[in-house]
Amino acid sequence: MIENIDQIIKFSRQILNNDLVIDSAVKMEELVEAIRFHEWRYYTLNEPILSDTEYDFLFKKLEEIEQKHPDWKVVNSPTDRVGLEITENARQIEHLRPMLSLANSYNQQDLTAFDQQIKRMLKLDSNLDIEYSVEPKYDGGGISLVYQNNQLVRVVTRGDGSTGEEITNNGKSIKSIPLYVDFNKIGISTIELRGEAIISTKNFAIVNQERLQSDLPLFANARNAATGGLRTKDPKDTESRKMDAFIYTVSYAADSEGNDVLNKFKTQFETIDTIGRLGIKIPSQARKLCKNIEEVIQFCHLWQDQRATFPYEMDGMVIKLNRIDWQDQMGFTAHHPRWAIAFKFQAKQAATRLIHIDYQVGKIGSITPVGKLEPVSLAGVTISSVSLHNEEFIQSRDLKLGDMVVVERAGDVIPYIVKPLTDIRTGEEKDIVFPTTCPSCHTRLVKQETEAAWRCVNPDCPEQLIQRLIFFVSKDAMDIDGFGKSIIEKFHELGWLKSYPDIYRLSSEKISQLEGFGKKSAENLMDSIEKSKNNPVHRLIHALSIHHVGKKVSKLLAEEIESIFDLQHKTIEEIESIKDIGPIVAQNVVSYFQDAKNIDMLLQLESSGVNMLATAKDRKQNISTDNHYIAGKTILFTGTLHQMGRKEAQEKAESLGAKNLSAVSTNLNILVVGENAGSKLKKARELGSVEIWTEEEFLQRINL
Repeated sequence: MIENIDQIIKFSRQILNNDLVIDSAVKMEELVEAIRFHEWRYYTLNEPILSDTEYDFLFKKLEEIEQKHPDWKVVNSPTDRVGLEITENARQIEHLRPMLSLANSYNQQDLTAFDQQIKRMLKLDSNLDIEYSVEPKYDGGGISLVYQNNQLVRVVTRGDGSTGEEITNNGKSIKSIPLYVDFNKIGISTIELRGEAIISTKNFAIVNQERLQSDLPLFANARNAATGGLRTKDPKDTESRKMDAFIYTVSYAADSEGNDVLNKFKTQFETIDTIGRLGIKIPSQARKLCKNIEEVIQFCHLWQDQRATFPYEMDGMVIKLNRIDWQDQMGFTAHHPRWAIAFKFQAKQAATRLIHIDYQVGKIGSITPVGKLEPVSLAGVTISSVSLHNEEFIQSRDLKLGDMVVVERAGDVIPYIVKPLTDIRTGEEKDIVFPTTCPSCHTRLVKQETEAAWRCVNPDCPEQLIQRLIFFVSKDAMDIDGFGKSIIEKFHELGWLKSYPDIYRLSSEKISQLEGFGKKSAENLMDSIEKSKNNPVHRLIHALSIHHVGKKVSKLLAEEIESIFDLQHKTIEEIESIKDIGPIVAQNVVSYFQDAKNIDMLLQLESSGVNMLATAKDRKQNISTDNHYIAGKTILFTGTLHQMGRKEAQEKAESLGAKNLSAVSTNLNILVVGENAGSKLKKARELGSVEIWTEEEFLQRINL
């Protein structure tokens, strides 16, 4: 991170001994560099050179000088971690690259199969040794960091993998996340890093002890404390949880001209070593470059046995193909990279009794058996029900009603039945007989050769309809606020909702007369329904519950069309030619849009005003700020804008590489003022370092 360590240590000692005066902006930058160095030694390497008292002295000295000379303050000063503003409403941010999940493995056979699959896809000799980078699978909260021109500009949660919540202020309060990293020295202007925010076992105990002393409820486990800390509104709360952040992936890298330069990294192991040398906290313990899959297996088993000695919660190991050019050749599924896999450790387990099974009907007719258990506490959570997935799962586990079963939480999250305790059966247990007809409409169930689930194929099945409607209005689909499960069920019971178009035929007057509703709540619901009409078309495609068509595939389809009705005329071959869409999905899409009933339903939605056309949000976004004037700068909008809404202006500025701020400070580069600008304009003028633009000047600058 720092080239001249001796000089920095000497400089630090001179400040501590009062032998040196910070009397210029240049010396101020040297002090900032020294503090960043000591933060790196303390929070990243856990090898401090200064005592806590000495570090505090340097930090307070920096604060004092910044107060006296605000014009000397550098961007992303270490003091910016202090007094960060509360985040009222977290913005949804699209990742520069999707944060996909990982395929899981649980034994040696799974890892061997993974190795063989890679060799087949790359057309390599099955006996060839290929290198894998292995690292811990931390059990915390996934995060994405974006640096532009060496400055940390954005921290985002994983979210759904495509879009997360911006938590930049919270991220800045995590001391192991550097606010400044010299990526320019390796030719990178913009970079996106992926990692995990996590609390060490030691710090988790300290945090809970502090909460106990303050009469606050204790956290159940370190993972919940970490994920909750990321999304809290107050950065001080995040800071109080004493989190670390480990980075394990570079997902995007561009030079100053916007050119993709990820190819400068040749291997996964080299990549992580490189960013580690720049000052990023990376996995060190339990990380290894393995020469073949046999060595991977040995290393995974070693850490499964030594899991308790690791200073952080980990639920497995992550295995990545080391060569990045081979990673590129392998590519991705809609769900996970083909070149990486997680080896899941055996989870903590508990025994309880399986007392009943409910059969639930999904939105595409899949029948899911849900086991009802005698409540049992597991990893701080009470478990009373568990998915049994399908008939094959029940048979493979030889489950019976009344069995004592071993339950674990996969990744300490999802309850899972490992096995029944057959040796203590009493003979009173009963065989589980899977239903042959739908529990909702009594239509005979069918099972396709390629699927494990039994399905109800009746499109008019009442429970399917309810589940489809629930999904249609959900946040992931049409995002109709205030339209919960109970309301859907109530309106269906009243005969008001029998199809998607019925949502747009609802009457505010009728709704307001229902118990639990008033005029205002009815109007709010109708406003949300009206707002949903303007959604981008990819949301509508996703909302239709087409089999195997999730959020990512919906976006891929929307990029290829002008109108949703264009899909009526697409062939299987045309759909399959779209990158990351396979033959089964293509068949499902074509079948859906060749069904006259579905087209009629879409025409009804269109007549109600629902958008059927691709919008700018549906188009493929080319991530490049070029050399735009506002790229890398901070910007703030104040007052009333007349030619575009403030949110639209913020999004436009962000798309050109700027970072939106919420307050005027020495960190602000540009203030755009509308009508009735108020105190922010006054403060910006007092600072003297802020460019002040009118709305017209902003529009001219961005060529609108």
